[in-house]
Amino acid sequence: MANTNEIGERLRALSGGAAVALRLDPHEYADHYFSALTATLRDLGSEPDSHTIYVSVTNPAALVWSLAQALDVPFERLSFVDAISHIMMNYRDPLPHASYVESPRMLEDLMLRVEYLLRKRPSPRSVVVVDSVNSLAIHNPPELLTEFFHILLNNLKTRQVLTVLLATSDDPNSPVDQMLSLVVDETIDVGAGRG
Repeated sequence: MANTNEIGERLRALSGGAAVALRLDPHEYADHYFSALTATLRDLGSEPDSHTIYVSVTNPAALVWSLAQALDVPFERLSFVDAISHIMMNYRDPLPHASYVESPRMLEDLMLRVEYLLRKRPSPRSVVVVDSVNSLAIHNPPELLTEFFHILLNNLKTRQVLTVLLATSDDPNSPVDQMLSLVVDETIDVGAGRG
């Protein structure tokens, strides 16, 4: 398995405005997902004056928040845009630091919520984590998703926001990986710990 500290160091070394994909192996998903959370929420999010916006499309914000608490991530350094709880009917106890979107198909609404949270919680080191590209690909046509990421990432780059996209793949020629190669600056293979 990848060295979580190495991934965290590589992410911290990236400049504001960079976009990186973390590729998780579907056969080792649980371990790789926890490594990705540790690198993004704990290691990257522990930088002074940082704030992370976690766009939750695969796992509900409540689950991610419970994992973040296990990693000792401070409450004030993390906000959520949750696009999965409504369709999973897991919306009983909304988090106070989360904004909820009805469906992963509402791409424009996702962008607006991220923009709102960036304005509401300005910080010298803003990070946006999208979990996951594969889930968005299930709910949206490829052309629309590529356009969404192109617009979102360009907007975040101009604001010097570091963007981390989680993707699951064991085939570097998959449609998701091909789309990511068009929009990200770097891909880190969580299983190998190298780009």
